[in-house]
Amino acid sequence: MKTIIAEKPSVARELARIVGATKREEGYFQGGGYAVTWAFGHLVQLAMPDGYGIRGFVRDSLPILPETFTLIPRQVRTEKGCKPDSGVAAQIKVIAGLFKESEQIIVATDAGREGELIFRYLYHYIGCTTPFVRLWISSLTDKAIREGLKSLKDGREYDNLYLAAKARSECDWLVGINGTSALSIAAGRGTYSVGRVQTPTLAMVCERYYENSRFTPETFFGLHFTTDGCGTGETVKFSSAEKWKEKSVATELYNKVKAAGSATIIKVERKEKTEDTPLLYDLTSIQKDANTRHGFTAEQTLDIVQKLYEKKLVTYPRTGSRYIPEDVFAEIPKLLAFAGSLPEWAGKVSGGTKPTRRSVDDGKVTDHHALLVTGEKSLFLSKDDAIIYHMIAGRMIEAFSEKCVKDVTTVTAECGGVEFTVKGCIIRQAGWRAVYNAAEKEEPETVLPDWKEGDTLAVKASSVTEGRTKPKPLHTEATLLAAMETAGRNIGEEELRQALKDCGIGTPATRASIIETLFAREYMTRCKKSLVPTEKGLALYSVVKTMRIADVGMTGEWEKELARIERGEVSAEVFRHEIEGYTAEITSELLSCDKLFGHKDSGCACPKCGTGRMQFYGKVVRCDNAECGLPVFRLKASRNLSDDEIRELLTTGKTKVLKGFKSKQGKSFDAVVAFDADYNLSLIHISEPTRADYNTTFVFPETKKGGTANKSRGSHVKRGK
Repeated sequence: MKTIIAEKPSVARELARIVGATKREEGYFQGGGYAVTWAFGHLVQLAMPDGYGIRGFVRDSLPILPETFTLIPRQVRTEKGCKPDSGVAAQIKVIAGLFKESEQIIVATDAGREGELIFRYLYHYIGCTTPFVRLWISSLTDKAIREGLKSLKDGREYDNLYLAAKARSECDWLVGINGTSALSIAAGRGTYSVGRVQTPTLAMVCERYYENSRFTPETFFGLHFTTDGCGTGETVKFSSAEKWKEKSVATELYNKVKAAGSATIIKVERKEKTEDTPLLYDLTSIQKDANTRHGFTAEQTLDIVQKLYEKKLVTYPRTGSRYIPEDVFAEIPKLLAFAGSLPEWAGKVSGGTKPTRRSVDDGKVTDHHALLVTGEKSLFLSKDDAIIYHMIAGRMIEAFSEKCVKDVTTVTAECGGVEFTVKGCIIRQAGWRAVYNAAEKEEPETVLPDWKEGDTLAVKASSVTEGRTKPKPLHTEATLLAAMETAGRNIGEEELRQALKDCGIGTPATRASIIETLFAREYMTRCKKSLVPTEKGLALYSVVKTMRIADVGMTGEWEKELARIERGEVSAEVFRHEIEGYTAEITSELLSCDKLFGHKDSGCACPKCGTGRMQFYGKVVRCDNAECGLPVFRLKASRNLSDDEIRELLTTGKTKVLKGFKSKQGKSFDAVVAFDADYNLSLIHISEPTRADYNTTFVFPETKKGGTANKSRGSHVKRGK
């Protein structure tokens, strides 16, 4: 028997159908000499610090550098901490049994870095020795699957891909776990998550936010005049080539223009402008366009493209290439004919024209080629799914259409000692821009009269306009993806952008999850399409902005090294040692940041451990003993405790009767704040309006390890009668 393992149940179902495994069992399909089973993402993960005997944030345990990493089944978070996912454990047991009984394993997880890691971590965790081969395909059409099964690859051919994925996983663990622990210890309160990818990404969002908010707009003034155009009643508007900061200067020149009454043509420049077709979509470029045009998040777009892939409608989504190889180009005429048959693209595909070759380059195709439709008919797509599908189809038609050709005329005229210009544009060949009828939207046709140098133009009207300089806008997901792609370099030229892809932050497959992580950590939020850092995000940025952990360029270099591991050009072990060295460096750097977090000594010993000192922070008072770290939060029932009230609580175990608390129903009440036996805060309600006489007794925990607080028991609180 052979076992095929897919990444998801939906993919397993398609593979099972092709190989004839039609009998459904618990956790797999069986039949035709095959068992077809599945993972659901990462079934196995790297153990957290407690797997190495380290619990909580402990200064003396850092940096945590496991000699070998421990693999454990995927955990789920509960109120009492993390525990194994029962569904994951059950599926691992099923897979382990199938692997043991099989003569061969066919790896059919997604054909990329993470897909390889999903299988290899599982394979090593089970302790399996069964030989395996790789199904490497770029689409899930029946044809692609059947051809892939006929040309299975030796699994060991992908060892370097696995080593790169493993290095990425361990590198993220080392930097993320140690960095988060160190900064959270330094902060003395809360959890500040940092990572080699998320932190530089946050830094770009914060930098743009500060650049935008601190921008001081400047006023400027321009001049304009109109003259007769080609047709009756038509006019042409000239604008001054220069702008002026002083209104008085602009007004003076305006008066001269008005007085002149006519302008003289001093230069006419005509040239042909050719616009190349756009490249095909990779994942990042379609995420950017979908965000700009339709407001889709990067994650939404990835989810939809993945869904379309699993429906066999498009090729493999997690691609970083915008090119196709020669053998795929041979299929393009057929795919274009298919796209042209769709009602949405009727008349957009020219049957007699040979497809252009700008997106064809064997050398620029990585593991997977650019996104294409497969030629399978799309039935019953949701609105959002249809939008993304037709974006891919439309871009494919654009990429293989003719170039766009325009005649552009620039006319310069002089009036009253001021130079004015106007541009005219005539579209000679719409080419690829006709697909979306975008030629005129991008640069509308403006037909100018056949002016020549020396011609005199009558000034029909003139004006002064006022404008203001604008800052760079806040990042959107589209612009952030572009910045991540090129490690923050502001690059307009598409070819150069492509050349720098290996130096970007993250991979096309991971960038969406990085952005979502920043939302989940409450480091930034969405304001319409804009990305705005939160107070927490800005606080973190203020601490790490000068450190290497926030350096976009360094993270880009790491991605470049991972790509080299994948190609077999550098040892994963060498890279691991480099990251361990950096981890020790960044851990020490972050631990020393305690001075950057505002706090002051309360003057009180910790009531729990007796050895630490309680430190005042903004919303919390915390013990500075790293092994204790007792937190006392100021806010209780919609009321903040003052410094003096906190000190009373720390020294006596309770406060006096305090006013101003509010119930969940919005009713005000008075209460005593006290520690319970576990050093959590509790409220003792005082309901009567009179407080002159009260005599209820409360018992507070005794101080541990010789502490000074709470040595007395039976503190008395009098209750009004």
